[in-house]
This record gives sequence, structure tokens and C-alpha cells, in this order.
Amino acid sequence: MKQALQLRLGQHLTMTPQLQQAIRLLQLSTLELHTEIQDALDSNLMLELDEEHNTASSDKNDADSISGIDGDKAAGTEAAEIKSPDEDSSIPDELPVDSNWDDIYESITPPSSASNAVEHDFEISGNSGESLQEHLHWQMELTPFSATDLAIAEVIIDSINDDGYLGTPIEDIHQALVNDHEEIELDEVKAVLHRIQNFDPAGVGAQDLRESLILQLKQFPLESEWLEPAIQLVNDHFELLANRDYALLARRMKINEEALKEIIHLIQSLNPRPGSQITATQPEYIVPDVIVTKVKGKWQVELNSDAAPRLRVNPHYASLIKKVNDSKDNTYLKNHLQEARWFIKSLMSRNETLLKVSRCIVERQADFLEYGEEAMKALVLHDIAEKVDMHESTISRVTTRKYMHTPRGIFELKYFFSSHVSTASGGECSATAIRALIKKLVAAELPNKPLSDSKIASILSDQGIMVARRTIAKYREALAIPPSNERKRLA
Repeated sequence: MKQALQLRLGQHLTMTPQLQQAIRLLQLSTLELHTEIQDALDSNLMLELDEEHNTASSDKNDADSISGIDGDKAAGTEAAEIKSPDEDSSIPDELPVDSNWDDIYESITPPSSASNAVEHDFEISGNSGESLQEHLHWQMELTPFSATDLAIAEVIIDSINDDGYLGTPIEDIHQALVNDHEEIELDEVKAVLHRIQNFDPAGVGAQDLRESLILQLKQFPLESEWLEPAIQLVNDHFELLANRDYALLARRMKINEEALKEIIHLIQSLNPRPGSQITATQPEYIVPDVIVTKVKGKWQVELNSDAAPRLRVNPHYASLIKKVNDSKDNTYLKNHLQEARWFIKSLMSRNETLLKVSRCIVERQADFLEYGEEAMKALVLHDIAEKVDMHESTISRVTTRKYMHTPRGIFELKYFFSSHVSTASGGECSATAIRALIKKLVAAELPNKPLSDSKIASILSDQGIMVARRTIAKYREALAIPPSNERKRLA
């Protein structure tokens, strides 16, 4: 193939480093943004926090101006005065040269064991919560087990799932133990399981829901009201209780409806998943990016100063560029200055975009802020993108893992977007509003005559909202509302 030179003209979009950085900052959550800012402060000597502005912004007097970050602003900040240890009047001016510190001041260093305990406490406070298996192992170590029983207990605890139930049949556990300890009998495994079932939380180690409820009821004081009939009901009539056949249940137990209601109320106070009380997950705290308040009858949107700290270029280091004669040092400072300006500009762009999108969302969903979920309007990404003149992908990045603090609570920006269902009048009703209506109808239904999905669809149809029965079922499941036959209870 013959080689040749050709001249071509064309246009194409190039992702510059500045644009890539702006897009990356745009999709970061608040915690990730703080980490990114801290990394930039540690690596770039030209960047510093604008302490004066960050302190003033806490008063919320310049909420809108917080989104504009001026990288070239050279306003100086006075460093906080730090008192030197030598200025402490409790320390003598002069110390004898032949004396030690301990000769004059008593040592306050704790013993090594106490020191280790303190360090251990700090380690515990920083770790995640205790898992269910760890909680059970801790109780096992405090229980007087023989060596054989201890081996059995370890296998049983390892077979308990996160809900607190024994996930493996007791026969399979015995068979697995026999491979290493041939002398172990099935009765020994059952005896150890019975002891573990007395551990905390109550009901742990049960093989099914019925056994777990009985274990929890046996933890109540013997003099507790309705305890004996509750144990009898779960033990002898559990199938009738599961099917909510209250009429037959009352006849079998020979009690009236009021007594049956009290017994069922006691059973419903138990935990069907006892293991859920012990969790190893660490709580996650949400810092809202945007704060919405109502001032003089109008909704105002402002960025959270804690979530968007203001940066600036250090004026002292910036002034050194003209004073440094060495070309290598001068180039080093110029590169850091340029990177600092890029970062500040990208951060400014992120804040401006977030504020613009949030204001547009609040404008469209003002009825939700006033009246609640039932007034939520249908909204899609394209609507906001068209309003702010941006691409839908940009709106998606802005609204992901960004949170808005409103008088009705803290919501992710994605929460305000939902599909729509056509109404009889030709309008639209958002899926969020429909879910709120379903929740309201279920809350107001008669306990002994719960509304079916078809009935809910008929009620909404009478209100002009055309929703299919299967759509109602989908929304109901999303709200974790059981079907009508499982919601039936005594009046």
C-alpha cells in the first residue's frame, strides 16, 4: 500500500482536562467532594480555605454568592493567635539543669494496661457495629460449655442467619459434627441449641417463625397478662393465625373477640426477625447540599455552606511568582497556580449548576412543599434540562446523591422526579402522588375489610386517575404494604 500525505478539515469534541475535572466534581457526593477538596488542599500549595467567607456564610446573609468562587481574590486573612506553652503562668520561668520534668511535675501518664484500654475504646468507637454472630460468640464465651459443647455451639452459631434463624437443619449440623467427633449424639446438639436459644436477642436460634415467637413469649414474666393463651395460640393454632381466620380461632380457643384481640396484640408486639436487632452496619449521615426555606411567602433556595466550602488562591504564594528568579521554581509555582484556578473554577461551576437545577426543581414542585406528596407533579429529567438549557446526562449527574433540606424533610434530588399517569381530564398525575394516595387509602380502610387492589383502582378512577390494578399492586409492593388478605385484622 502506497503511503501519502493528506490534508483534512473536520470538527470534533475534545474533552479537555478542565472539562473532565468539572464533570467529575459534578457527580461527586458531599462526602466525596470534601475528600477531593482536602486532597487538593494537601497537594496544591496555592489553594487554601477562605475562612472569612466560610464563617460569614454560616449567617446565611450571602447564600447566593457562595456559589461564586473567585480564585483571584487576594483578600488576606489574619491567622488566629496561638498561645505558646511558654506563656503558661503555671510553668516556672527557669528549671534547674540537674532536674527532670518528673521531679517538678507529677506524671499523669496512666499505666500501660489502662493506656491500652483507652486506645481500645477509641478503636471500638471508630469501628462499625457488632454483628449478630459476634454478639452470640461473646455470650458463648461467657457460658460454661464443655469442650465438646463448645465445638457444637460454634457450628450452630455459624449456621444462624442475619434474621436470627437457624438456616441449616439440626440433622445436617449433627452430621457435619459427626465427621470430626464421632461420639456426638443428636440429643447433645439439640441440648446445646436449646441453651443458645436462651441467648440475647430473644427468639434467636429458632428453626421457624412459630418457634421464634414461642421463645420470645417465654421470655416474658410468668405473671404477664394473656401470656398463657398467647403461647397456646401460637403453639396449637398457628396456621389459623397465619390465615387470619379469627372466627374459627375464637371458637377453637373458646374465647370472645375482645380477648382474642388482646392476645393477638401481644403476639404482634414480638419481632418476627429477632436477628435484625443486632446489626453490623454503621449509620450513614446525610449532609444536605441545598437548603430550602420559605421567606415572606416565597420559597428560597441556597447552598449549604458546610457542604460547599469556599476556596481561594493563597495571595502570599501567588505573589512569589514574580519574585522567584529560578526558572524551575517559577514554573513549579505557575503550574500550581493554574491548577488551583482550574479547580476553583470547576468547583464554582458545580455549585452554580447545582443551585440552578435545585431552584428549577423547587419552582416545579412548590405544591409538594406546600401540601405534601399528594400534590407532587410529574417531572422528568428532560423537563429540567430544557428549562436550564443543559443535557439530560448533566441533570442526572447533578441530582444523583445530592440532597435537599426542606421543611418536609431531607430528600434526594432524584426523589422529585417521577413518571406520570394520565387523568380523565387530560392532565397528569405523578407516580409519587399515586403512591401517597394509596398509602392514605390503606391507612383509612376498615381493619376487618381491607381494600383490595381492584377496589383501590376503582376509587382512584372515581377521582379521575386511571390506574390499572397491576400498577396499584406494583406501587403497593414498593411501599411495603402487604396484600389485602394479609392486612385483615380484628376491628
